[in-house]
Amino acid sequence: MRTGRIRDVVILGSGPAGLTAAIYAARADLNPLVLEGEPSSTSDQPGGQLMLTTEVENFPGFAEGVMGPELMLQMRAQAVRFGADLVVEKATSVNLSASPVEIWAGDDAGEPSVRSRTLIIATGARSLLLGLPNEARLIGHGVSTCATCDGFFFRNKPIAVVGGGDSALEEALFLTKFGRSVTVIHRRKELRASRIMQDRAFRNEKIDFVWDSAVSDILGAEQVEGVRLQDVRTGHERVLPVEGVFVAIGHAPNTGLFSGQLDMNANGYLVTHGGTKTGIAGVFACGDVQDHEYRQAVTAAGSGCMAAIDAERYLAAQHEPR
Repeated sequence: MRTGRIRDVVILGSGPAGLTAAIYAARADLNPLVLEGEPSSTSDQPGGQLMLTTEVENFPGFAEGVMGPELMLQMRAQAVRFGADLVVEKATSVNLSASPVEIWAGDDAGEPSVRSRTLIIATGARSLLLGLPNEARLIGHGVSTCATCDGFFFRNKPIAVVGGGDSALEEALFLTKFGRSVTVIHRRKELRASRIMQDRAFRNEKIDFVWDSAVSDILGAEQVEGVRLQDVRTGHERVLPVEGVFVAIGHAPNTGLFSGQLDMNANGYLVTHGGTKTGIAGVFACGDVQDHEYRQAVTAAGSGCMAAIDAERYLAAQHEPR
């Protein structure tokens, strides 16, 4: 992909944040270019993490729920309807010190693939997984990385949560609202979570703990039926029957492309202020790439709307008489 003209808006990413930004920018007659990502990429893939989920019940406007991929296809079609240009390529390099900013995509080398007066970064984040073969196969079929998103589907079922930090205990405590039981599996004898979170979890009668154990396999043909646990000290294996496995070992924002160019927090998330502004004028960030707190489709979409409006206002200010 290579285009000679300078764009007003380029959007990196096509999850809920990126596509909402595209819808708003297109309706503002800014003809945004969206670099959707690459299907072979494990991060920054077209459609974002919702392409890996099944039914989404908490996105407003879908009373009966909607499949994750279907929701993203509808958002994509809406962006195209209003005039957004979508390209199935991934940004490989950016120069944010240039004005307009310079972006390289795909196999393009030498001259930039595209230049743009504004850039909206919506490259998202990825949940860290255990790396087990059956884990990817059973995502959306009992394996999840988001209790807030999927806990409702596990009413009166036995659930396992893998991890030992605050996130794992937050997931476990939330899941006690739905599950018959919640077993926290941790590969050490002590949790890494804050003391207050540990106290809450230890007091909850629905939560049990399995210590010094790692999940060596996730079992089930069509749905999760259990996990195989290995004692990290003795190597002994046993099967724990569960119908849901929530992997809570952390998230990683897709920000490597911007290292050394944009401010990030200690965990690598882009720092924004005054809405979606980054430290560079005309560069905005939205969705999970800058949100380590909520990580929901609806909050990502809301911040995508904000980024498009921020970009529109920035462009308008550049053309005001001085």
